Amino acid sequence: MTMTLTPQSPQSPQKSTGRRIVTAFGILLILAGLGMLAYIAWQYFGTNIVSKHKQEEVKQHIAEDWGKGLDSDAIGLLRVPRFGDTYEQPIVKGFSKDALARGVGWDTKGAKPGEIGNFAIAGHRVTHGEPFSKFPKLKRGDLVYIETRTDIYTYKLRNGGKSITVDFTQGWPLQRVPDPKAAGERPTKAVLTMLTCSELFHTRNRNVVIGDLIETVHKADDPAT
Repeated sequence: MTMTLTPQSPQSPQKSTGRRIVTAFGILLILAGLGMLAYIAWQYFGTNIVSKHKQEEVKQHIAEDWGKGLDSDAIGLLRVPRFGDTYEQPIVKGFSKDALARGVGWDTKGAKPGEIGNFAIAGHRVTHGEPFSKFPKLKRGDLVYIETRTDIYTYKLRNGGKSITVDFTQGWPLQRVPDPKAAGERPTKAVLTMLTCSELFHTRNRNVVIGDLIETVHKADDPAT
């Protein structure tokens, strides 16, 4: 019996090129997906590790400077009992990316702690140390403590952490009087405004709480401080 072998026709150049393009595109998609996963992991975990280390460094510098009777680069410390008994965050100047990675940022155009006007601070809810991760748990009547080198200021919140939500384009929380109806008004009392920053894959919204100064303790006059 005679067998006849039919030779296979060689693969056409066009088909070979098409398969290489499809393979390359698939590899690019896989690499893009891995890159996105790496970015998310860095934002949610890496930035927290780095920022918490920076926050501890800033607090150490505050302790050293205050111990020498000097003002620190950071303006003070924030304590919020609602966030936990051990909660303590440095308050640094400005709302820049670098500042908000080192602690809670302070609007330098506003009032200083304890001054008449609006002492406004902001912090991240997620990433970069998450200093305001528990912001929604704030309740009306909660106390917030701001310690500087010379004084400790106590503010009492007017509202809870979820009761005021504003679009990030709204500027009234940073006004001298933090009220949407009070643009341009002269402040007559010392108030605190706390607001959350932009979030990863974020909402446009910011949560805002406002508090009134109810007590000032001069540390030099109080042996307990």
